[in-house]
Amino acid sequence: MRVDLEVNEVHRSLDGVTPGESLLHLLRERVGLPGSKNACEQGECGSCTVYLDGTAVCACLVAAGQAHGSAVVTVEGLADGEELHPVQRAFVDAGAVQCGFCTPGLVVAVHDLLARSADPGEPEIREALAGNLCRCTGYEKIFDAVRLAAGRSR
Repeated sequence: MRVDLEVNEVHRSLDGVTPGESLLHLLRERVGLPGSKNACEQGECGSCTVYLDGTAVCACLVAAGQAHGSAVVTVEGLADGEELHPVQRAFVDAGAVQCGFCTPGLVVAVHDLLARSADPGEPEIREALAGNLCRCTGYEKIFDAVRLAAGRSR
């Protein structure tokens, strides 16, 4: 089947998409955007989080065909060319990037949180990131990055 969609503000027409193919596979393998990671394939870890028509979703749980006619924004699409988005920059500056596997999903989740709440409290941050798993850290640097990004955006 053919899937037409907008990915990071670029129209894409992709032929030969199979019925069981995930949006994550389409983004990584067909579009060539490796930022969203394939970790659990069950929507449990958050490493594949992207925006689908403005809503943060786990791309591993979305059939590629469901994205037909939609707009997708990946972690790569948050940056302005070579200029990192403030959330991405905060992750770097706070030392919140370790192995990097969970980072793309966390960045999108934090971007989504800050779009809804400019000054989130600790419980709100914890709730917003509850669907994102990191195996490298105790999350403190990640929370520091959220607070840094929020402070810079005010």
